[in-house]
Amino acid sequence: MAKKIITKIKLQIKGGQANPAPPIGPALGQHGLNIAGFCKEFNDASRDRMGDVVPVEITVYADRTYSFIMKTAPAAELIKKFAKIGKGSGKPLKEKVGSLTGSQLKEIAEIKMPDLNANNVEAAMKIIAGTARQMGVTIKD
Repeated sequence: MAKKIITKIKLQIKGGQANPAPPIGPALGQHGLNIAGFCKEFNDASRDRMGDVVPVEITVYADRTYSFIMKTAPAAELIKKFAKIGKGSGKPLKEKVGSLTGSQLKEIAEIKMPDLNANNVEAAMKIIAGTARQMGVTIKD
């Protein structure tokens, strides 16, 4: 028989840097989960993505056990990393803060593909390009 699911918790944690401090501690604590246990498991699983923001979806079961799925980094984080910028533009239509090449756009789209609602890489590239535009990042062909 399948375990009864109580809730799903979605967090964004830097890879390899989960700790019991907020927001992780309170989010897990209110459901009676082992916070230190989760932090250790998450840090071990995300060692290869040290410093990158890793979205995680934690499924909490009635017997106070849990499972978690790590997703790919948010598109905005990948765009910032590839364009080598600290943050997106406050006025994306007027102030451009960086640029991406077509090949970088394709690389980001391929990384994000498992989490995107797209049938092919071209569709994924359009989604990523839209996010980049909203951040004030131009795409060079």
